[in-house]
Amino acid sequence: MKTQQVKQPTILKVRDLGQCIGCYSCMLACGSIVHKDFSLTKSAIAIKTSGGYQGRMVVNICRGCIEPACVSECGFGALTPRAGGGIQFHPQQCTGCGKCIMACIAKAIKFDKEEKKPIVCIQCGSCVKVCPHNVLEMEVSSYGKES
Repeated sequence: MKTQQVKQPTILKVRDLGQCIGCYSCMLACGSIVHKDFSLTKSAIAIKTSGGYQGRMVVNICRGCIEPACVSECGFGALTPRAGGGIQFHPQQCTGCGKCIMACIAKAIKFDKEEKKPIVCIQCGSCVKVCPHNVLEMEVSSYGKES
């Protein structure tokens, strides 16, 4: 009899921010693979400089909250909690009200002005696969594990 392995839920984490050079490969992967648009504005991950010529890079990502404030704020069922942390997005139920954007504690949700829907991280790991400097990683979620 074959035993089926249960895949543990994973969440996106910043592994080594010091290695980020701001190439935007992760943002382009998210925009094109997940949101079907080769544009930085369609990415659920944001890379930017902290300012100045020698400013360090800042990576703004979904933190994979176990009790996401954005879900609590959405009264239409467009956002639901994801096993292991983060959210699932149900675009057909979204009204485009933007309450989730204001509620996100990480400020990781953006608004797509063309689609009139939020751009949310689905914890898929597309950004991790293309990062040439191993800045990002998918980590097995510690939520729900016994201490």
